[in-house]
Amino acid sequence: MKTLKETGIGETVKVVKLHGEGAVKRRIMDMGITKGVEVYVRKVAPLGDPIEVTVRGYELSIRKADADMIEVE
Repeated sequence: MKTLKETGIGETVKVVKLHGEGAVKRRIMDMGITKGVEVYVRKVAPLGDPIEVTVRGYELSIRKADADMIEVE
């Protein structure tokens, strides 16, 4: 199982599953990260938090803790 947090800069991955529950999972889905969508990792901050990604044509910064809940392939 690979997560978005473990994805390297410049990689494009596909979301397989969202872990987490309730409000956290809903917030991730509201940002446009849903099963089957492609995510491109643009940048990672110097200390690793946050991660900047491109989803559905727009840029999004996501925390490491949230990125760890997103299973990708």
